Amino acid sequence: MQRTGTILCGREFDPVEGRIVIDENGRIEAIEEAAVDSDDLILPAFVNAHTHIGDSIAKEAGSGLSLEELVAPPDGLKHRLLRAATRDELVTAMNRSLRFMEGAGTAACLDFREGDVAGVRMLEDAADGLEIDALSFARGSTDAMRVGDGFGASGANDATFDWEREATREAGKPFGIHAGEVDESDIAPALDLDPDFLVHMVHPKTVHLERLAESEIPVVVCPRSNLVTDVGLSPYEALNERTMLALGTDNVMLNSPSMFREMEFLAKLSNLPSDVILRMATVNGAEIADLEYGLLEPGRVARLLVLDGDSDNLVGARDPVRAVVRRAGVDDVREVVFG
Repeated sequence: MQRTGTILCGREFDPVEGRIVIDENGRIEAIEEAAVDSDDLILPAFVNAHTHIGDSIAKEAGSGLSLEELVAPPDGLKHRLLRAATRDELVTAMNRSLRFMEGAGTAACLDFREGDVAGVRMLEDAADGLEIDALSFARGSTDAMRVGDGFGASGANDATFDWEREATREAGKPFGIHAGEVDESDIAPALDLDPDFLVHMVHPKTVHLERLAESEIPVVVCPRSNLVTDVGLSPYEALNERTMLALGTDNVMLNSPSMFREMEFLAKLSNLPSDVILRMATVNGAEIADLEYGLLEPGRVARLLVLDGDSDNLVGARDPVRAVVRRAGVDDVREVVFG
């Protein structure tokens, strides 16, 4: 199998006109430079590094509420709505969100999964028959972590998570934790856990940035969510200078799980270069979850996104990486290839 067009190759997304060859095992066999009759733009499929898709039943609920009123357990609006829904309603709503992500070029999402073991099983059912890798970063118990793909802690002000961290390390799975979303009070104890990644980091102080630089713990940022919940915006440039950043869309309740929208939003409110943002949306999230895709280079699993470079939106673009990050959208998707 092969696809032709302008291929964004490697970690720098160098544009190469030619063909990408995929072998019978679904891996990239070769990227061949050649003159081709195609306007398509080929890039790695996205990895959405932080989602909560369980609240897909409650899109745009809770207008005007604070973050605590929206999502704080056990009685935030989200949790009340989850308790009131049936299992079938929850699974169906999650399935619809996963289908949207898949069609919009997302190869994997790292979902912080509520509901203990039962919640992990619901996500498995929601993803059944789909190509997207829906990874459960479970919470509620270490048993849920063991049947899922990792542990996703709510925040160090809620519990110490010492035991969960050690159990996750012993299981050889990644441990992520929210930190610095509302204020800085939970950042130091989160860093003390030596997590595999942090989520949000809206309010780091200089001491926290220094610790990040020393530890190189990755950070997943969710700019649209932070804006909606009015907690502020992460210091993206300062974080990027010190560690690897990845990009997530957070709660479906608050935002569509569109990596196109997240990239454009971040590009237009920060000074991060377009290639940095595209890495945040692809290979950086893949590396957090130890996935074998996220870049287009020989040997990688071929999960790629084909955009119509001749669409009314993209035709005439002079810088393909900048066009993908700041301009492209779901309507420009020609095909998503899952190797």
